[in-house]
Amino acid sequence: MKTLIESIGVVRGTTTSSRAARIAGASGLVVAAALMLASYARAANGLSGAEALARLKAGNARFASDASSPQSIDRARRVVLAGGQAPFATVLSCADSRVPPEIVFNTGLGDLFVVRAAGEVVDRSVLASVEYAVEHVHTPLLVVMGHEFCGAVKAAIETKTSLGPNLDYLLKAIKPAIDRAADAPEKERLKSAILANVEVSINDALGKSEILRHAAATGVVMVVAGYYELESGRVTFSQPVRPEAIAHVTKETKR
Repeated sequence: MKTLIESIGVVRGTTTSSRAARIAGASGLVVAAALMLASYARAANGLSGAEALARLKAGNARFASDASSPQSIDRARRVVLAGGQAPFATVLSCADSRVPPEIVFNTGLGDLFVVRAAGEVVDRSVLASVEYAVEHVHTPLLVVMGHEFCGAVKAAIETKTSLGPNLDYLLKAIKPAIDRAADAPEKERLKSAILANVEVSINDALGKSEILRHAAATGVVMVVAGYYELESGRVTFSQPVRPEAIAHVTKETKR
């Protein structure tokens, strides 16, 4: 499958780092400007993908500066949510206890549809959960977020013997990212592998799901990568995957 994000760069606000994401073009496809960033469809909650991303960035800025605002978690909010949910974003993140998206983005009950798995590996249950969020709950934004010092990625780099069938499955799923980071300087190898793993997870999600491919290609959902720094509390984001880059994605996948 073609790589959709050649290198996951990160941006804070509107400033792009030297590793800014380069999105692979789709051969022979012309996509109208209406499918670009400014025109992502609005979800039932009234937010576009760009607006949802801005809300996540604002919440994370509060969290990282130790200025998180109180969130509604009282009975009144729970009563409202008993009638249904309308989260404004889906976040696929690692299961690590240090990376709770609701806290990292300073959000409340019902604000995020969160799917967590070690190393944010995309297996069928994870993929079904993300599909449900996008197609049935209508979240306009999908963030796939890795994090600093990820233990799952570190284990995939260092482990040479079997840890049992389930952990072996997990580490094997992360192996393509390790291979991609093999040429990185030793001090940067873990971070490079973590970023590559986020990219592979995005490729896997889109490659394995016709539902997600269609939603992303038609601008129904915006897809971005994220990277969380444990000490600073900051999340940095890639540029969104462009709709036209998804046109020729197949079901082939490395996982």
